[in-house]
Amino acid sequence: MAGALACALALALTGCGVVSTKEDRRFAEKLADTYHPDVLKVIEAHKLIPNAGGSEITFAMTDDPDAVVRMRVDADAGTCNTHECRGVMDDAVRRGRREAAALRVLVDTFRRCGHEVIGVEPSTGAPWIVASPTNATVTALLKDIGSCVRQWKEEAGSGKEGTEVKGASVSLASPSVAEGRPAGRKSQPTAMRLSAAPLLAALSSHDYYEVGYAATDGRIDAGSGRARIVRPFEAREEFAGAVHSAVRSRLRATYPRVQISDYDWVWRLEPGTVDRVTGYVLYCEEPDGDKSCLGDQAVLVTTDLHGKPLGGLRHVGKVREGRGPLRLPPM
Repeated sequence: MAGALACALALALTGCGVVSTKEDRRFAEKLADTYHPDVLKVIEAHKLIPNAGGSEITFAMTDDPDAVVRMRVDADAGTCNTHECRGVMDDAVRRGRREAAALRVLVDTFRRCGHEVIGVEPSTGAPWIVASPTNATVTALLKDIGSCVRQWKEEAGSGKEGTEVKGASVSLASPSVAEGRPAGRKSQPTAMRLSAAPLLAALSSHDYYEVGYAATDGRIDAGSGRARIVRPFEAREEFAGAVHSAVRSRLRATYPRVQISDYDWVWRLEPGTVDRVTGYVLYCEEPDGDKSCLGDQAVLVTTDLHGKPLGGLRHVGKVREGRGPLRLPPM
């Protein structure tokens, strides 16, 4: 009994020898030799916990340096993604080739526009590029990037059905942050290197701009770009605290018992600026007993980057009935 408990603890800390990927890796290599000989090369294996068994295997493709292929294999069960392996591996290879082709369209399009893609969000496919906008350049820069986004989306979807464009986003890293990013291993496939967790963590560890573009009739509107500043958690909390304190002070003249909601709105840059942001602050005119203030009233406020209001508060009025759903008007 004591030995079982000791192993359970060791498993949580070190794996206790149970979570080795060796057998799954060997199984994946045999599958590759059988179904895609001289094409797939295992480069990583990660044990799947707390799944019942198996490992996630990552392959590079010898005939496509951009492509990465991922699939789950379970040597003990002789399955892949709990299914027969041939079909799963064929699907994974097709998906890897398709995603690599799409990545090349993205990278090549932005390169022609004069922007290097330094990262790609794996969940959305949104690119990271290097840019340092100022009040004097931001309008032209966002339009230039918007034109590139339009080209990218049109080339990616050309001749394909069911690829209607609904919008897109691009993240802008400052030159200093981009310069200090981890380089990654050149031996890794491009798709793997550009979406590596350490890279994306480094790019998002400082303030950066995220620009969203809308589509009209299925085509990106290059002039529709709206930027917002995305901050790390600590900086975001500091900014929110400053804004809430300033708004509370102003509202107390009318509502002495006012409470500010902890709700943190998405703050968007004012058009043509990189140092003025606008967002909503929710509040309750007075405490709601023992319940926390969700905010049934709202003001729209423009501040500097430190949370100091610039100009007056714009009262929106009632945005929630009781503790019901929030209904904020478009900014």
